[in-house]
Amino acid sequence: MKALITGITGQDGSYLAEFLLEKGYEVFGMVRRASTENFERIAHLTDRLTLKQADLLDQLSLTKVMEEVRPDEIYNLAAMSFVPTSWTQPMLTGEFTAIGVTRILEAMRQVCPQARFYQASSSEMFGKVREVPQNELTPFYPRSPYGAAKAYGHYITVNYRESYNLFAVSGILFNHESPRRGREFVTRKISDGVARIKLGLAGELRLGNLDAQRDWGFAGDYVRAMWLMLQQPQPDDYVIATGIAHSVRDFVERAFERVKLPWQRYVVQDPQLIRPAEVEHLLGDSSKARRVLGWQPSVDFAALVDMMVDADLKRLSDLVTK
Repeated sequence: MKALITGITGQDGSYLAEFLLEKGYEVFGMVRRASTENFERIAHLTDRLTLKQADLLDQLSLTKVMEEVRPDEIYNLAAMSFVPTSWTQPMLTGEFTAIGVTRILEAMRQVCPQARFYQASSSEMFGKVREVPQNELTPFYPRSPYGAAKAYGHYITVNYRESYNLFAVSGILFNHESPRRGREFVTRKISDGVARIKLGLAGELRLGNLDAQRDWGFAGDYVRAMWLMLQQPQPDDYVIATGIAHSVRDFVERAFERVKLPWQRYVVQDPQLIRPAEVEHLLGDSSKARRVLGWQPSVDFAALVDMMVDADLKRLSDLVTK
């Protein structure tokens, strides 16, 4: 089996590549041409992968990659994925995260319509939530250019599935984290900040809204759900979530508890870090995925926070001792 992963250098892409390689797949990763290449997350896999240059902004490059690889499965994980940046770069967010999905679906339709396609949808599409918890039938109300672009990507995937009879699915994944999460994301900002404070490399941690609640899971569990969706007899969309919400404050408390420090002494709330339109309470109902796919998470909230703090402590300790 041949799999093509866009966004392979990201958190999810690296975990998915590992997972598919273990299953005996031939894995191809799509990467953008850049003056500085960031392959840190897949450095341990590069001798087992084939990387192809293409860009979600360039239709011709996508068609060419499809022709060269002829994949059995396509996982579209590439996007402009940091929500705050979507306000400062709303046009680019739309090009990558919305129109980019159409480009890759169109390339698949023309070159390898028999392939199976996974689209990375997001709980940010629910935004100002209409009901708690959110399931596959909950109406979308995105509260950021990122959420709006993801909603387009989600519906265009449904449209291509129904219009062209493609095996195209969307996974509506709630927040999923890991030691490979980018340091601009709040969870990794916390684990990295806590590790720096513990090691005497920083004196404070500046954060925005501590009351925002998220349904946080482990990225390694969530890529397994992506694969399971493409193994089903019929294409369908699924919410993937733990079903348990925690606040940013909960994450902070657990992280500082891990290093035995009082969080109140170090955390500073910074109004500059508050979103223009906040998403207050995301909580996913993944009962359909558990019933149909047989999926369930293996890492709970406390273990996830501990894993991230421990990894950042080790990374920073190694840097200090070099």
